[in-house]
Amino acid sequence: MSLEPGLYIVATPIGNLSDLSPRAAAILSQADLLAVEDSRVTAKLLRHIGARRPMIRYHDHNAERVRPGLIERMRAEAVALVSDAGTPLVSDPGYKLVRDARAAGIAVTTIPGPNAAVAALTLAGLPTDRFAFFGFLPARAAARAAAIAEAAGFGGTLVFYESGPRLGAALAALRDGLGNRDAAVAREISKAFEETVTGSLAELAGRYGAAPPKGEIVIVVGPPGEAPEASEAEIDAALAEALTRHSPSRAAAEVAQRLGVARRLAYERAQQIK
Repeated sequence: MSLEPGLYIVATPIGNLSDLSPRAAAILSQADLLAVEDSRVTAKLLRHIGARRPMIRYHDHNAERVRPGLIERMRAEAVALVSDAGTPLVSDPGYKLVRDARAAGIAVTTIPGPNAAVAALTLAGLPTDRFAFFGFLPARAAARAAAIAEAAGFGGTLVFYESGPRLGAALAALRDGLGNRDAAVAREISKAFEETVTGSLAELAGRYGAAPPKGEIVIVVGPPGEAPEASEAEIDAALAEALTRHSPSRAAAEVAQRLGVARRLAYERAQQIK
């Protein structure tokens, strides 16, 4: 049975290939064309289900050039969009293809499945009634701090993607910007070396700052107010002691980590005390 023309958004495994749903396998086996992030990755998945289909690469660097042709093909053919892992459009630019397909009157169908952000939420043991996904934090310190300050305004659980080499710095920046909240680091989800480590942001920053892990990583940060906040008197007393040994900046960093308060707040109080 052939598929109706249109765009099919197909979620693929984030690790274990057995997580591919039967419906997703059927779509991938029958589509006229697969729009893929990396043809080598998708070819491995096709071999797993015993299928061979035409593929075209569709990613950040060629999307503007390739998209119009894909839209035209969707008028008469079934085109399946897949990413290297997980659900397309989550932390990638696929939404533009969906937007243009809808504008052209083309049918769009989603085949739901694996997603690393949601999977990490189920592993973290943190509140899931309200959560927000913020993708990858910027690499540069100033931009990263600004992004974390924006995230701090949300009252629920926060979810971020990160790479191994940047994990320690990201966790330290989250600790400084959010206070010492409860958090979890989930990596290699559904793969052979799956691991989820929980603790405070300070504990996790210390663990991974010295030993960056490998693999694909999700950081989950609990909402504010989970732990008792230090009083102003406690903060001021700790800062007064730290200022006998350090500059205001270093004293603020030490107290922020120890008491779980935002580093900016600690620095402002340190300046006032000084």
